Amino acid sequence: IAGVGGQGILTIAAIIDLAAMELGLNVKQAEVHGMSQRGGAVESHLRLSSQEIFSDLIPLGKADLILSIEPMEALRYLPFLTPDGVIVAATEPIENIGNYPDREKVLETIRQSAKHLLVEAEPLARQAGSGRAGNVVMLGAASPYLGISAEQLEAAIARFFERKGDEVVTMNINAFRLGRAQAIKEDETSK
Repeated sequence: IAGVGGQGILTIAAIIDLAAMELGLNVKQAEVHGMSQRGGAVESHLRLSSQEIFSDLIPLGKADLILSIEPMEALRYLPFLTPDGVIVAATEPIENIGNYPDREKVLETIRQSAKHLLVEAEPLARQAGSGRAGNVVMLGAASPYLGISAEQLEAAIARFFERKGDEVVTMNINAFRLGRAQAIKEDETSK
């Protein structure tokens, strides 16, 4: 799971962790922070298995999925992706460097690199009720590739956000559903 500081990368990982543990799966997670500030690179290696997991980090060429909330960050982690892996990436860049590449070139590189799903997360997050819910929109978009049911993930979202109240829970579940619907729509369109 990749993005930049402040995009909710660790929230996504925590929600998946909750759902996986509820299913009795083994979970290992490791976060790697770039600059220790909002806007610095952040990645979370997340490994789920019914078997024992010996390492927190995913080896090069062994990731089944790259979930990125920032498009250029998806490209940074391409060496980790298996040949048949999937990239699920938001299309909106965080131009936090002076020489950020052309957005369309970044998206085209993703398209050429692997099976992919590109999502305009920000409008879906606003539709759900908050522009800050883009990370949960992206979790919804990636959910068909996680091997965890939508119901389990929604229950984990509810547990994760319950301390913030029913309105926040409902908004995040709506964000998840909008992202998932986008993934299902794109899958049906590509057939």
